[in-house]
Amino acid sequence: MTGAPPGSKTIDQMLAQARERLRRLGPQEAAVAAGEGALLVDIRPQAQRAEEGEIPGALLVERNVLEWRFDPASAARLPRASYDLRVIVVCSQGYTSSLAAAALQDLGLREATDLDGGFQAWAAAGLPVRPAIRS
Repeated sequence: MTGAPPGSKTIDQMLAQARERLRRLGPQEAAVAAGEGALLVDIRPQAQRAEEGEIPGALLVERNVLEWRFDPASAARLPRASYDLRVIVVCSQGYTSSLAAAALQDLGLREATDLDGGFQAWAAAGLPVRPAIRS
């Protein structure tokens, strides 16, 4: 293996830089924010949601299309997409969601953040969940 190219970063560095920009919310804070109009966006793939369960009322937007759905300038945007939309991104454990929330901030969604600990923290906090679909 050769040395890393100039300017490259490790995933740990990318994650730390993303989180420096976010005011991450704990499960209770996220629940309150959602009650006040923030949009919970679950980016987990369908298979993971079926395995773990879901947050009732969360908008399901898989990670691979997130930026297109929330970029207010995109032809593929959701009707609610706007620069002022308060978005709380949810993944399983709160890692991918940090990177995704930072990407939304790069698009201009200043209020984008993520759920610290992800869906697993939400469920562990006893907040409402739709049970997993086990086959």
